[in-house]
Amino acid sequence: MAFSFALSAQEKKSWRDSTYSDIYLDTVQIQKKFIINDYTLVGFNYGAQGNRILFSPPRNQVTMINPVYFGVTYTKYGKMFGYMPYFGLQAGLFYGKEGYRFKTDKETGITSDLEGATEAVMEVVEVPLLAEFHLDAARFRFIIDAGIYGGYRLNIERTGPTVAPEIQNSFRDFDIKLDYGLKGGIGVGLLFDPIEFHLKAHVKYGWSSLYQPDYYSQYYYRYAYPFDICVTAGVHFQLTKRTGKTKKDLRKAAYENVFGSTNNNQ
Repeated sequence: MAFSFALSAQEKKSWRDSTYSDIYLDTVQIQKKFIINDYTLVGFNYGAQGNRILFSPPRNQVTMINPVYFGVTYTKYGKMFGYMPYFGLQAGLFYGKEGYRFKTDKETGITSDLEGATEAVMEVVEVPLLAEFHLDAARFRFIIDAGIYGGYRLNIERTGPTVAPEIQNSFRDFDIKLDYGLKGGIGVGLLFDPIEFHLKAHVKYGWSSLYQPDYYSQYYYRYAYPFDICVTAGVHFQLTKRTGKTKKDLRKAAYENVFGSTNNNQ
């Protein structure tokens, strides 16, 4: 006498899960593909800055080189529309400097000054928020990013032969401490999972003048906007898997290789 019976979908799933363990599924060979996952990074960056101020009316100056610029970043990479793995968002906290140094006229030997100061340096903390576009190969990445930043001018040091002692290391009432503007740049990365090395060059264009525009005259406004070039080298640590399928994905693929699509077997 022959007997026949049918298993429900739940019973089929229970039988499969009990018959093929995770250890067995880990041994099933799955064809490898270069797949970029959604993943996150934390990075530690150090570099240098070239500082200038865009004055209006314009003033002759030279670029100041400040070799102290560092910060930490958090980057989240994801897929646009669920399948384009070229985009990311990055937030950071950086310490750097802004400032100016006026140029001496070769013919007259006269150096311009601002309230007696021929040079000024300000320490600044900034928080950049950038959108990032990246193209990846197995061990290389090309990066373009752009966004905004906000910051705060912590202190100032003015130098010059006629600068008043009371403002040498102090902000004046009409000086502006709040800093904000645009930031963007390009970079490259060397990828040795789970560590990445990024080299970047950024331009910062401040939208917050160093002082109130009418401080000198209510009829003739004056502006001074920071313009900085920042070069950094960073070490970034992957918090999640960058490429290839995760262990969960591999087990799912092995399960489907053994049984076919789950939807087709219920």
